[in-house]
Amino acid sequence: MRANFIFSEVWIGLRRNLTMTIAVILNVAIGMALLGVGLLINSQINAMGDFWTDKVEVSVFLCDKNSPFPNCKGSAGIKENERAELEAMIKALPQVESVTFESEAQAYQNWKDRTNDPVMVEAIDVADLPESFRVKLKDPDTYDAVIDTIKGAKGVSNVVNQKALLDKVFGLMEMLRWAAMLVAIILVFAATLQIGNTVRLSAYNRRRETGIMRLVGASNLYIQLPFVMEGVIAGLLGGVVAAILLIVSKVFLFDTVQLYIAAGNSQLSWETVASVISFTMVIGVLICVLASFFTLRRYLRV
Repeated sequence: MRANFIFSEVWIGLRRNLTMTIAVILNVAIGMALLGVGLLINSQINAMGDFWTDKVEVSVFLCDKNSPFPNCKGSAGIKENERAELEAMIKALPQVESVTFESEAQAYQNWKDRTNDPVMVEAIDVADLPESFRVKLKDPDTYDAVIDTIKGAKGVSNVVNQKALLDKVFGLMEMLRWAAMLVAIILVFAATLQIGNTVRLSAYNRRRETGIMRLVGASNLYIQLPFVMEGVIAGLLGGVVAAILLIVSKVFLFDTVQLYIAAGNSQLSWETVASVISFTMVIGVLICVLASFFTLRRYLRV
Protein backbone atom coordinates (compact mmCIF):
# COMPACT_ATOMS: atom_id res chain seq x y z
CA MET A 1 0.00 0.00 0.00
CA ARG A 2 2.80 2.39 0.86
CA ALA A 3 4.63 1.58 -2.37
CA ASN A 4 1.44 2.17 -4.37
CA PHE A 5 0.95 5.53 -2.64
CA ILE A 6 4.53 6.61 -3.33
CA PHE A 7 4.36 5.65 -7.01
CA SER A 8 1.00 7.37 -7.42
CA GLU A 9 2.48 10.55 -5.91
CA VAL A 10 5.44 10.30 -8.27
CA TRP A 11 3.09 9.96 -11.25
CA ILE A 12 1.01 12.91 -10.08
CA GLY A 13 4.09 15.06 -9.67
CA LEU A 14 5.46 14.17 -13.11
CA ARG A 15 2.11 14.77 -14.77
CA ARG A 16 1.47 18.13 -13.07
CA ASN A 17 4.92 19.48 -13.94
CA LEU A 18 5.38 17.76 -17.28
CA THR A 19 6.98 20.67 -19.14
CA MET A 20 9.41 21.45 -16.33
CA THR A 21 10.24 17.75 -16.02
CA ILE A 22 11.03 17.63 -19.75
CA ALA A 23 13.21 20.72 -19.32
CA VAL A 24 15.09 18.98 -16.48
CA ILE A 25 15.57 15.85 -18.60
CA LEU A 26 16.95 17.88 -21.51
CA ASN A 27 19.27 19.90 -19.26
CA VAL A 28 20.60 16.76 -17.65
CA ALA A 29 20.94 15.03 -21.04
CA ILE A 30 22.88 17.85 -22.68
CA GLY A 31 25.03 18.47 -19.62
CA MET A 32 25.90 14.79 -19.18
CA ALA A 33 26.47 14.36 -22.92
CA LEU A 34 28.98 17.23 -22.98
CA LEU A 35 30.63 15.90 -19.83
CA GLY A 36 30.85 12.49 -21.52
CA VAL A 37 32.28 13.99 -24.71
CA GLY A 38 34.95 15.73 -22.64
CA LEU A 39 35.84 12.43 -20.98
CA LEU A 40 35.89 10.62 -24.34
CA ILE A 41 38.17 13.29 -25.81
CA ASN A 42 40.46 12.87 -22.81
CA SER A 43 40.57 9.10 -23.34
CA GLN A 44 41.21 9.56 -27.07
CA ILE A 45 44.05 12.02 -26.42
CA ASN A 46 45.69 9.65 -23.94
CA ALA A 47 45.35 6.68 -26.31
CA MET A 48 46.69 8.63 -29.27
CA GLY A 49 49.55 10.03 -27.21
CA ASP A 50 50.60 6.54 -26.09
CA PHE A 51 50.31 5.23 -29.65
CA TRP A 52 52.20 8.02 -31.43
CA THR A 53 54.96 8.59 -28.86
CA ASP A 54 56.93 5.60 -30.14
CA LYS A 55 56.24 6.46 -33.79
CA VAL A 56 57.17 10.13 -33.96
CA GLU A 57 59.94 10.71 -36.48
CA VAL A 58 61.98 13.57 -37.91
CA SER A 59 61.74 13.61 -41.70
CA VAL A 60 64.95 14.77 -43.41
CA PHE A 61 64.18 15.55 -47.06
CA LEU A 62 67.07 15.47 -49.52
CA CYS A 63 67.83 17.83 -52.37
CA ASP A 64 66.90 16.96 -55.94
CA LYS A 65 67.01 18.97 -59.13
CA ASN A 66 63.49 20.35 -58.54
CA SER A 67 63.95 21.39 -54.90
CA PRO A 68 62.86 25.02 -54.32
CA PHE A 69 64.60 25.36 -50.95
CA PRO A 70 67.54 27.79 -50.58
CA ASN A 71 69.93 25.09 -49.42
CA CYS A 72 69.45 23.25 -52.73
CA LYS A 73 69.85 26.17 -55.15
CA GLY A 74 72.34 25.45 -57.89
CA SER A 75 72.39 21.77 -56.98
CA ALA A 76 71.49 18.93 -59.34
CA GLY A 77 70.57 16.80 -56.35
CA ILE A 78 72.39 14.99 -53.59
CA LYS A 79 75.12 12.62 -54.69
CA GLU A 80 75.53 9.04 -53.51
CA ASN A 81 78.62 9.74 -51.40
CA GLU A 82 77.01 12.86 -49.86
CA ARG A 83 73.95 10.85 -48.91
CA ALA A 84 76.11 8.18 -47.27
CA GLU A 85 78.05 10.83 -45.32
CA LEU A 86 74.79 12.49 -44.21
CA GLU A 87 73.36 9.17 -43.06
CA ALA A 88 76.50 8.39 -41.07
CA MET A 89 76.39 11.84 -39.48
CA ILE A 90 72.74 11.41 -38.44
CA LYS A 91 73.34 7.93 -37.02
CA ALA A 92 76.23 9.26 -34.95
CA LEU A 93 73.96 11.70 -33.05
CA PRO A 94 73.36 10.46 -29.46
CA GLN A 95 69.64 11.31 -29.61
CA VAL A 96 69.01 9.09 -32.66
CA GLU A 97 67.69 5.57 -32.26
CA SER A 98 67.46 4.54 -35.93
CA VAL A 99 67.61 5.96 -39.46
CA THR A 100 65.59 4.64 -42.41
CA PHE A 101 66.13 5.72 -46.01
CA GLU A 102 63.05 6.30 -48.18
CA SER A 103 63.58 6.44 -51.93
CA GLU A 104 61.44 8.38 -54.38
CA ALA A 105 59.57 5.22 -55.38
CA GLN A 106 58.91 4.27 -51.75
CA ALA A 107 57.79 7.82 -50.96
CA TYR A 108 55.41 7.79 -53.94
CA GLN A 109 53.94 4.41 -52.98
CA ASN A 110 53.45 5.44 -49.33
CA TRP A 111 51.80 8.70 -50.42
CA LYS A 112 49.60 6.81 -52.90
CA ASP A 113 48.47 4.38 -50.20
CA ARG A 114 47.38 7.29 -47.97
CA THR A 115 45.64 9.28 -50.72
CA ASN A 116 42.04 8.64 -51.71
CA ASP A 117 41.88 11.34 -54.37
CA PRO A 118 42.41 9.82 -57.86
CA VAL A 119 42.97 13.27 -59.40
CA MET A 120 45.93 13.89 -57.08
CA VAL A 121 47.32 10.44 -57.85
CA GLU A 122 47.22 11.21 -61.57
CA ALA A 123 48.79 14.65 -61.10
CA ILE A 124 51.77 13.52 -59.00
CA ASP A 125 54.69 11.55 -60.46
CA VAL A 126 57.39 9.57 -58.70
CA ALA A 127 59.97 12.28 -59.45
CA ASP A 128 57.83 14.89 -57.70
CA LEU A 129 58.48 13.34 -54.27
CA PRO A 130 61.99 13.69 -52.79
CA GLU A 131 64.15 11.09 -51.13
CA SER A 132 64.35 11.32 -47.37
CA PHE A 133 65.65 9.88 -44.13
CA ARG A 134 63.15 8.91 -41.46
CA VAL A 135 64.89 9.52 -38.15
CA LYS A 136 63.46 7.90 -35.04
CA LEU A 137 64.56 9.51 -31.76
CA LYS A 138 65.17 7.88 -28.42
CA ASP A 139 63.24 10.75 -26.81
CA PRO A 140 60.82 12.71 -29.07
CA ASP A 141 61.31 15.80 -26.89
CA THR A 142 64.97 16.09 -28.00
CA TYR A 143 64.07 16.91 -31.60
CA ASP A 144 65.34 20.52 -31.34
CA ALA A 145 68.97 19.49 -30.99
CA VAL A 146 68.68 16.99 -33.84
CA ILE A 147 67.00 19.45 -36.20
CA ASP A 148 69.53 22.19 -35.43
CA THR A 149 72.36 19.78 -36.29
CA ILE A 150 70.82 18.42 -39.51
CA LYS A 151 69.27 21.60 -40.90
CA GLY A 152 71.65 23.34 -43.25
CA ALA A 153 73.77 20.23 -43.84
CA LYS A 154 74.87 19.65 -47.41
CA GLY A 155 72.20 17.86 -49.44
CA VAL A 156 69.35 18.57 -46.99
CA SER A 157 66.42 20.53 -48.43
CA ASN A 158 64.06 20.57 -45.46
CA VAL A 159 63.54 19.00 -42.03
CA VAL A 160 60.05 18.30 -40.69
CA ASN A 161 59.33 17.32 -37.11
CA GLN A 162 56.20 15.17 -36.91
CA LYS A 163 55.83 15.84 -33.20
CA ALA A 164 55.30 19.56 -33.84
CA LEU A 165 52.49 18.70 -36.25
CA LEU A 166 50.91 16.29 -33.77
CA ASP A 167 51.20 18.85 -30.97
CA LYS A 168 48.92 21.17 -32.94
CA VAL A 169 46.31 18.43 -33.31
CA PHE A 170 46.55 17.48 -29.64
CA GLY A 171 46.35 21.16 -28.68
CA LEU A 172 43.12 21.56 -30.63
CA MET A 173 41.62 18.46 -29.03
CA GLU A 174 42.73 19.72 -25.62
CA MET A 175 40.85 22.97 -26.23
CA LEU A 176 37.77 21.03 -27.33
CA ARG A 177 37.95 18.90 -24.18
CA TRP A 178 38.07 21.88 -21.83
CA ALA A 179 35.37 23.71 -23.80
CA ALA A 180 33.08 20.68 -23.51
CA MET A 181 33.84 20.40 -19.78
CA LEU A 182 33.13 24.10 -19.20
CA VAL A 183 29.80 24.02 -21.03
CA ALA A 184 28.90 20.79 -19.23
CA ILE A 185 29.54 22.38 -15.82
CA ILE A 186 27.37 25.37 -16.74
CA LEU A 187 24.56 23.12 -17.94
CA VAL A 188 24.81 20.88 -14.87
CA PHE A 189 24.49 23.96 -12.68
CA ALA A 190 21.48 25.09 -14.72
CA ALA A 191 19.96 21.62 -14.44
CA THR A 192 20.44 21.68 -10.66
CA LEU A 193 18.58 24.98 -10.39
CA GLN A 194 15.86 23.68 -12.71
CA ILE A 195 15.44 20.54 -10.62
CA GLY A 196 15.21 22.61 -7.45
CA ASN A 197 12.51 24.81 -8.96
CA THR A 198 10.58 21.80 -10.22
CA VAL A 199 10.67 20.09 -6.83
CA ARG A 200 9.69 23.30 -5.05
CA LEU A 201 6.73 23.81 -7.40
CA SER A 202 5.66 20.19 -6.99
CA ALA A 203 5.88 20.50 -3.20
CA TYR A 204 3.81 23.69 -3.27
CA ASN A 205 1.11 22.06 -5.42
CA ARG A 206 0.89 19.17 -2.97
CA ARG A 207 1.22 21.16 0.23
CA ARG A 208 -2.22 20.00 1.42
CA GLU A 209 -1.32 16.32 1.04
CA THR A 210 2.04 16.76 2.74
CA GLY A 211 0.37 18.69 5.58
CA ILE A 212 -2.05 15.81 6.19
CA MET A 213 0.83 13.36 6.10
CA ARG A 214 2.66 15.37 8.76
CA LEU A 215 -0.46 15.41 10.96
CA VAL A 216 -0.79 11.60 10.83
CA GLY A 217 2.84 11.16 11.84
CA ALA A 218 4.54 10.37 8.51
CA SER A 219 8.31 10.64 8.69
CA ASN A 220 10.27 13.26 6.79
CA LEU A 221 11.88 10.58 4.60
CA TYR A 222 8.49 9.12 3.67
CA ILE A 223 7.19 12.55 2.64
CA GLN A 224 10.35 13.39 0.71
CA LEU A 225 10.61 10.05 -1.08
CA PRO A 226 8.14 10.76 -3.95
CA PHE A 227 9.90 14.05 -4.76
CA VAL A 228 13.32 12.40 -4.70
CA MET A 229 12.08 9.60 -6.96
CA GLU A 230 10.83 12.18 -9.44
CA GLY A 231 14.38 13.51 -9.56
CA VAL A 232 15.75 9.98 -9.99
CA ILE A 233 13.42 9.33 -12.93
CA ALA A 234 14.34 12.64 -14.56
CA GLY A 235 18.03 11.87 -14.04
CA LEU A 236 17.72 8.38 -15.51
CA LEU A 237 15.82 9.60 -18.56
CA GLY A 238 18.35 12.37 -19.07
CA GLY A 239 21.14 9.80 -18.72
CA VAL A 240 19.53 7.58 -21.37
CA VAL A 241 19.30 10.51 -23.81
CA ALA A 242 22.93 11.42 -23.02
CA ALA A 243 23.96 7.79 -23.64
CA ILE A 244 22.35 7.89 -27.08
CA LEU A 245 24.16 11.14 -27.87
CA LEU A 246 27.49 9.66 -26.74
CA ILE A 247 27.00 6.55 -28.89
CA VAL A 248 26.23 8.76 -31.90
CA SER A 249 29.35 10.84 -31.12
CA LYS A 250 31.48 7.72 -30.98
CA VAL A 251 30.25 6.41 -34.33
CA PHE A 252 30.12 9.63 -36.34
CA LEU A 253 32.77 11.80 -34.65
CA PHE A 254 35.49 9.82 -32.88
CA ASP A 255 35.63 6.93 -35.37
CA THR A 256 35.83 9.40 -38.26
CA VAL A 257 38.60 11.44 -36.62
CA GLN A 258 40.46 8.24 -35.81
CA LEU A 259 40.71 7.38 -39.52
CA TYR A 260 42.83 10.49 -40.10
CA ILE A 261 44.94 11.04 -37.00
CA ALA A 262 45.06 7.72 -35.16
CA ALA A 263 45.57 4.05 -35.85
CA GLY A 264 45.84 0.63 -34.32
CA ASN A 265 45.05 0.32 -30.64
CA SER A 266 44.55 4.06 -30.24
CA GLN A 267 40.95 3.74 -31.42
CA LEU A 268 38.37 4.64 -28.80
CA SER A 269 36.91 1.36 -27.54
CA TRP A 270 33.29 0.59 -26.75
CA GLU A 271 34.39 -0.41 -23.25
CA THR A 272 35.57 3.17 -22.68
CA VAL A 273 32.29 4.53 -24.06
CA ALA A 274 30.30 2.19 -21.80
CA SER A 275 32.26 3.25 -18.71
CA VAL A 276 31.77 6.94 -19.57
CA ILE A 277 28.02 6.38 -20.09
CA SER A 278 27.76 4.61 -16.74
CA PHE A 279 29.67 7.39 -15.01
CA THR A 280 27.57 10.18 -16.54
CA MET A 281 24.31 8.38 -15.69
CA VAL A 282 25.39 8.01 -12.06
CA ILE A 283 26.39 11.68 -11.93
CA GLY A 284 23.10 12.77 -13.51
CA VAL A 285 20.99 10.74 -11.07
CA LEU A 286 23.10 11.86 -8.12
CA ILE A 287 22.69 15.53 -9.05
CA CYS A 288 18.92 15.11 -9.33
CA VAL A 289 18.67 13.29 -5.99
CA LEU A 290 20.79 15.82 -4.12
CA ALA A 291 18.98 18.77 -5.69
CA SER A 292 15.60 17.29 -4.78
CA PHE A 293 16.65 16.40 -1.25
CA PHE A 294 18.18 19.74 -0.29
CA THR A 295 15.46 21.77 -1.99
CA LEU A 296 12.83 19.91 0.03
CA ARG A 297 14.69 20.48 3.27
CA ARG A 298 14.64 24.19 2.63
CA TYR A 299 11.21 24.75 1.13
CA LEU A 300 8.99 21.90 2.27
CA ARG A 301 9.77 22.43 5.98
CA VAL A 302 9.05 18.87 6.97
